[in-house]
Amino acid sequence: MIPVIITADDFGLAEELNEAVEIAHRCGVLSAASLMVGGPAARDALRRAQRLPRLSVGLHLVLADAEPMLSRERIPCLVDSAGRLRKDIVQLAFELMRSPRCRAQMRAEIDAQFVSFARSGLRLDHVSFHKHYHLHPVVGREVVAACRRFGSPPLRVPAEPGSVIRFVEPGSARAATSAALAAWTTLLRAQAHHAGLLVPNAVFGLAWSGQFTTTRLRRLLRHLPSGLVEIYTHPATVDRFSGSVPGYRYSEELAALCAPEVLAEVRRAQIQPTGYSGPGQTACASAIIFDPGAA
Repeated sequence: MIPVIITADDFGLAEELNEAVEIAHRCGVLSAASLMVGGPAARDALRRAQRLPRLSVGLHLVLADAEPMLSRERIPCLVDSAGRLRKDIVQLAFELMRSPRCRAQMRAEIDAQFVSFARSGLRLDHVSFHKHYHLHPVVGREVVAACRRFGSPPLRVPAEPGSVIRFVEPGSARAATSAALAAWTTLLRAQAHHAGLLVPNAVFGLAWSGQFTTTRLRRLLRHLPSGLVEIYTHPATVDRFSGSVPGYRYSEELAALCAPEVLAEVRRAQIQPTGYSGPGQTACASAIIFDPGAA
């Protein structure tokens, strides 16, 4: 069997999303979820996770546009006038680069989210970051250090091979990766490897974020690269809810995860949906290898 991690992000953001996670895990191919511990529906997510013992649950760290775990007095650099984590993440990125005070507050908030997850009693399957903000070199360094402090869980490094996207969907305009993004991804992977963290060979979900249709998911499962692969999705029972992203096709992603043709492809290809802590996930993954002819 070929282990593939099939994840739902933003678990805990809304009950509509939490319900979709449960449906896609019980009736479809979803094997993991990334939990926003400070999300408005985090308690509902925890209740569902506790009755889904085979669902692998990781920590989805958040530093933007959400409720923090710490009070505004403890992290004034990170929050707006209402006490929410800031939306101006580009400006925040510059401030984190030049201000030791802001970096200390970021470190405290990240640790608080790890502690909150630990108190849930769930096994920490992996760590990911909302909006991939850990690609920021300063943030990435702190996240890797936090992983070391909290048991060295696997870390998602969002390296999506454009060759696979173009093969699955010829002519796709979404397969390009900027030089800066590639450099930051390479740096984060090197930092994680140096710390001894397990990282995936390839991650899919960037090009088709919020747009993982049944056709795309089925074709991707047919043409997966070698090594440890994660596919992350955003399913929900409806397309509009508190915190939803305009244009995301949440309900279509739920349908894709449960589609008969996707289930059939998983069986045909002898794929085992799993978590990062599943069978054989014991060492850091290496370089991406993609051979369309062998798919």
